Amino acid sequence: MPKIEINKKAPMFLTDDFLGNHISLEDFLNQKNVLLVFNRGFM
Repeated sequence: MPKIEINKKAPMFLTDDFLGNHISLEDFLNQKNVLLVFNRGFM
C-alpha cells in the first residue's frame, strides 16, 4: 500500500462494516470529509 500523505487523495479500498456490509471509499466520493475509525475490538 502506498504511503498516505496530508492533502493527497486517499487510495481506494474495500472493507466490511460492523454489520458485515461491504463499504468502499468510492461510496463517499462526493462527500466533503470522511472519518475512518479502526477499532481493534475487545477479546
